[in-house]
Amino acid sequence: MAQILSSLPGTFYMKPAPDQDPYKVKGDSVEVGDTIALVEVMKTFVEIKAESAGTFARYVAEDGKPVTAGAVLAELED
Repeated sequence: MAQILSSLPGTFYMKPAPDQDPYKVKGDSVEVGDTIALVEVMKTFVEIKAESAGTFARYVAEDGKPVTAGAVLAELED
């Protein structure tokens, strides 16, 4: 199982906007470079991109909650 980690501390968001669907749901195909989430730091939103391909398994981090650098945000199945 591959993990997608946060590259920086901030607030984690699994959706591009509150009224939109999550970037990925269980079973979705993930390619290298796909945006899977956002981390907001000081009013700047940074896209979190997949560094490996696979099938989306789940978000580990909670939407709208703080995360630290290196925290597991999501998991992919090979």
